[in-house]
Order: sequence, then structure tokens, then C-alpha cells
Amino acid sequence: MGCAAEVIVLDDIRASHQRQALRQELHERFERWLDEVEAALPEPALTLAQVSETIWALRQQLTASVAQTIIEHTHHQEQRRTSLRCATCERLLNARPAVPRTVETLIGAIEVQRPYFYCRHCHCGRYPLDDVLGLHAGRMQRDVQQAAVDLATEVPYETASTLFGRLSGLAVSSERMHTLTNQAAAGLRVVDVAPSREEIEQRVAQVAAGRLRRPVLVLGIDGAYVPSRPESARGRRPGQGRQRARRAQWRHEWREAKGFRFYLLDGERIVHVLSWHRVQSESDLGEALHQVKEAGLLPEDTGRLCGIGDGAEWIGKHVQALFPHACQVLDYYHCSEYLGAHPVIL
Repeated sequence: MGCAAEVIVLDDIRASHQRQALRQELHERFERWLDEVEAALPEPALTLAQVSETIWALRQQLTASVAQTIIEHTHHQEQRRTSLRCATCERLLNARPAVPRTVETLIGAIEVQRPYFYCRHCHCGRYPLDDVLGLHAGRMQRDVQQAAVDLATEVPYETASTLFGRLSGLAVSSERMHTLTNQAAAGLRVVDVAPSREEIEQRVAQVAAGRLRRPVLVLGIDGAYVPSRPESARGRRPGQGRQRARRAQWRHEWREAKGFRFYLLDGERIVHVLSWHRVQSESDLGEALHQVKEAGLLPEDTGRLCGIGDGAEWIGKHVQALFPHACQVLDYYHCSEYLGAHPVIL
């Protein structure tokens, strides 16, 4: 019993020493950061804007160094790993020289030294520290990607790219914003991203408040051709190490994006309910509408449904099949075109 207690005490002492060493190194990093802040501050008079701008410009140097220090202390044994069993053949592999990797996070760029293991028999290599840390493939990590997607789903890609760089200090191009958004949306269905029945009912109730008649719930359906990159143009291109490969020659493809939107009419404004737009076929759009119908997301009994389109037969077909009691309307601009092409003589 005495031996067990002694082992527990030694473990506690060892953990305490490690914590003290970590805190000491964090304090040293903070002191070095303060020196940089002091050197960057203008002299002699300081305004709040100058202090804020200086600290904001240097903030990621501190947060990234803190994160890197914690990682090194927490996973120092994994960084010093000398052997590893091959996941396929169970052979014992010896560590090769550590390979540095820099990853981008919202708190700054973090460099990780990872031992590399390669099996000559299975022709596969591994960085076990990447798995331990849960690193995502590529330079940008999941927190950066999620923040970029959150912004790109609210504003246009160009605007999202500009705002993201200004707010985070990280450069993400509009093309990258588009790619990340597509990756996040892969496999999602309309019912996965649509508001709940309760949220939609609340919006309907707000518009209906003080009115004698039920509010108008509009279903707008349309399609448009958009340029897109072919699959052959996606992904990385082969090239010499540390040099940008020459871009392959390709011409964009025109594909039809179809979608629908439900919204409420509230005087001169509209209240968004849900929408679903993507490059898809007519049958895909019909299936998405069917999912909305089957999920019972639309309170058809508390609103008057109106379907609006450009007169295309496929639009009217889907509205009639799923919402037979809806009032179908031809939109004003297409109606004007038809009247202009076929004038009525009174």
C-alpha cells in the first residue's frame, strides 16, 4: 500500500513539474511578444486606435505561439517517437527525420515537427502526430474552413473573401471560398439545412399578426445556365516541388442550376422561409421539393400558397403534383415578353 501511494505522489510531482515548465515557457513567450508590441507602438502620444491597431496586427503571433507551446508540451513523447508498427503488415518501422508542417488556424500559423514512418514493403507512409492532433489535409484547418463557409453562405464569394481577410488576417480567395462551400455542402439535402417547422410557423405568425386573411406563401422556381469548371480541372496539378505547376488548359462548362425559394409577402417586403439552389436536374429539384413536402415543413393551412414561374412546363408540373391547391402565376417580366411577341388587337 505504501509503494502504491509513493508512486501516486511521484506521478503528481512529475505532472506538477511539467505544468510549471509549461507555464514558465508561456510566460517567456508572452514577455517576448510584449517586447514586440512595445517596439511597434508609436511614440510619444498614443491613441486608443493606435494601441488597438498594433495589438490586432500582432495578436496571432501570441496566440499561435501559445498553441504551439502547449502542443509541444502535451505531445512531446509523440514528437520523439522512434518506432511504429505498420498498419498493414505489422512490421516495425523506424522513424525518419522529422518533417515540419505549418497549418493555418484562426489563432495563427502553427508549425509542427512530425516524425515520418515509411514501410518499404507496403509502400505507404504515415505521420502519426497528424492523426493524434486531428490535422486536416491541406494547410487550412477545420476552424478556418468552417468560418469561411459560414461567411460565404451569407454574402457573395468576392465579398466573403475580402471580409474574411480583414477580420481574420488570413487570405482566402473567392475561388477557395467556393470550393470550401461545395465541400461542406456535399451530401446535404434540403431538409438538412432548412429551418424547422417551428421556426417557419413563427415567421408565418409574425406576418399574419393583425391581418384578417392568411398571408401569401410564395414558391418561386427557376433555372439558369452557369459556367463551371469541369472535373478534370479540379485538384492539384503535378509540378516540380515548391513550384507552382502550370495550369492545365480547359474551357468552362455551362450547366443549368435549378432551385426554388419559399417566401412570405409582407406588404412591400418579403420574408424568407427556405431556399434550395444548386446545379441539378429537373428530377433532382422535384425530389428536393418532395422532401420539403414530406417533412411537413410548410404550414399550408396557415398560408395561401402561390407558385410563380416563367411559364416553363416542368415548373408547373412539379407545383401541380405536390401543391395542387396552389395558385400558379406567370411572373411579370415573362408575361410582358409573351405579350410583346403576340400583341392583342382589340
